[in-house]
Amino acid sequence: MNTIRIPVSGGLHIVADEFGERGASAIILGHGGGQTRHSWDRAGVELARAGYHVINYDLLGHGESDWEPDGDYSFARRSADLEAICSYAARPVAFVGASLGGLSAMVAACRGLVPDALVLVDIVAKVSEAGVGRILSFMSASPDGFASVEEAADAIAAYYPDRPRPTRLDGLAKNLRDTGDGRFRWHWDPRFLTVDHHAERLTDLLEDAAWTQSVPTLLVRGMKSDIVTDEGVADLQARITHLDIADIGGAGHMVAGDSNDLFNDAVLGFLNRVMPSKPPMAD
Repeated sequence: MNTIRIPVSGGLHIVADEFGERGASAIILGHGGGQTRHSWDRAGVELARAGYHVINYDLLGHGESDWEPDGDYSFARRSADLEAICSYAARPVAFVGASLGGLSAMVAACRGLVPDALVLVDIVAKVSEAGVGRILSFMSASPDGFASVEEAADAIAAYYPDRPRPTRLDGLAKNLRDTGDGRFRWHWDPRFLTVDHHAERLTDLLEDAAWTQSVPTLLVRGMKSDIVTDEGVADLQARITHLDIADIGGAGHMVAGDSNDLFNDAVLGFLNRVMPSKPPMAD
């Protein structure tokens, strides 16, 4: 694994982990809102082991990537960031995005940055507003942070009671930052929660998007998710011609974290079929 800093507009940088050999068929992993690239650590290793060059990045305003000084976390900005990340990847390239990462990938495709394959992890164009509201309420519920990592784990357990509370908290610690005042806060800029994405509605962009007729796309759905409903799946099926669906039983919105092995199997099975790994060209 190699950690890199990718320059993006405004003099800012995106931090990403690279797995596998640069020049091979590429996969760009985009995590969900409020997460960091470490949510993909296991997936990155498995995808690279299958022969892919994997770029696993922290979205702007998350993890070790820079925060946008003006709070511009619009889809237009995230699309531009993704274009900069793509300069490190060879073709063919697949975008794999969870939640906000998946929405950003779809918008980027609508704006002309079309991948060779797309994997949407528990996200559709028409999401459950109630489910989104529940997530936003949780993410904004502790503006003063937590006294310890254990307290943050308790908050997650209360929000997500069906998910076993981890016995080791080192993974959770990567999603928190010690601000020097004895408190632990989430590792993201809280201003990203206030962005109004309705100015660039994905449902409107998809109406005239040519990629929806040609790009092989996989929706990996957590069957216990409160974000993706049957209505949202049907809407996406009507929009994307080559859409496969992998239902992961027992998983919620955080599919990769809930059922990592099943998630990896679904993604690799799809990519091996539509975008097989190709070694880098010899010099």
